[in-house]
Amino acid sequence: MELFAHEAGAGDDTIVLLHGFGGTHRAWDAVLPRLAAGNRVIAYDLPGHGRSLDWPQAGPAKVAARAVLGDLARRGISRAHLVGHSMGGAVAALAGLFEPARVASLTLLAPGGFGPEINHRLLMRFAAARDADSLRTCLEAMYGWYSPVPEAEVAAALDMRADPRQSAMLQQIGAQLAQDGRQGEIPRSALASLAMPVQLVWGRLDNVLPVFHGENLPASFAVTVLPGIGHMLPDEAPETVVERVLALTP
Repeated sequence: MELFAHEAGAGDDTIVLLHGFGGTHRAWDAVLPRLAAGNRVIAYDLPGHGRSLDWPQAGPAKVAARAVLGDLARRGISRAHLVGHSMGGAVAALAGLFEPARVASLTLLAPGGFGPEINHRLLMRFAAARDADSLRTCLEAMYGWYSPVPEAEVAAALDMRADPRQSAMLQQIGAQLAQDGRQGEIPRSALASLAMPVQLVWGRLDNVLPVFHGENLPASFAVTVLPGIGHMLPDEAPETVVERVLALTP
């Protein structure tokens, strides 16, 4: 079985995009065309999401990390720049720990796994939402106060749930994200072992994963905090995301 990926662009560098919980490769629509101008870009549907719905044992970030690394190996890609948002940030960080030689850099956008706090109730409502109004309400809570929710994002979330099995899978994955409302953490000691360039971008108004998870990190990590921005960085701050990702490509 192959992990689904949308591929665009061409170039010497490969940029890999890993979406957050409840998303698909379409989460990167606002940034992918600009990244693909001069680079090969691969945007995955992570296990249990979208066209990778039937991936075996989908749920844990470590399963997704190994699935992505395996697909890169299958494609003959020996080295890539990984960009991960939210849950995809945890997946990217774990991939860097599992196979550091394959990961040229890490750009983590409000990543999961950097602290125990998580708005698990909101994520579970998002997992169970099946109609446009319910999805819009959940997304309103994920975007910053000043950022409108694009109707295209509502439509994409609704389209993803066209398969009746998807909502059940998201609820299953969501239940694994946190125990007693607290998510699992990647130890700071493990993060400190990452030798490739690592940068984080966080919205100060993040209502899913708190911005203070970006504090007390290894000194080599570059952290950018964006005022007025919420959790949905690829949509809310696409220019900054593109700028930061390209800063780590030659």
